Amino acid sequence: MAGHRIFTTSFASIYPHYVAKAERKGHSRDEVDHVIGWLTGYDRTALEDVIARQVDLATFFAQAPAMNPNAELITGVICGMRVEEIEDPLMQQIRWMDKLVDEVARGKRMTSILRGAGA
Repeated sequence: MAGHRIFTTSFASIYPHYVAKAERKGHSRDEVDHVIGWLTGYDRTALEDVIARQVDLATFFAQAPAMNPNAELITGVICGMRVEEIEDPLMQQIRWMDKLVDEVARGKRMTSILRGAGA
């Protein structure tokens, strides 16, 4: 999937959708930030910075402070694709993030979402 258009989409353009999805289901921006931080190592200040700079998703993941080694434990289907079977590493990272936000919105316990790492 090299060159997929999602790679050049800014994180700033999808982040509000993540937050809105969680909030529609009674969850918070803090929960969304927490799972994105767990996956990528970005804290709230760093997320605000990448949003302000309109960083694209390829850069967002390439410059992630610390991708979580347990991210490979994220399994399941998102957008009709099994995340563990996605071959393109960047697409897999994007779908991992989608999956985590989806789990927040569905009300899954944070310990499960973070693959046992706790809240």
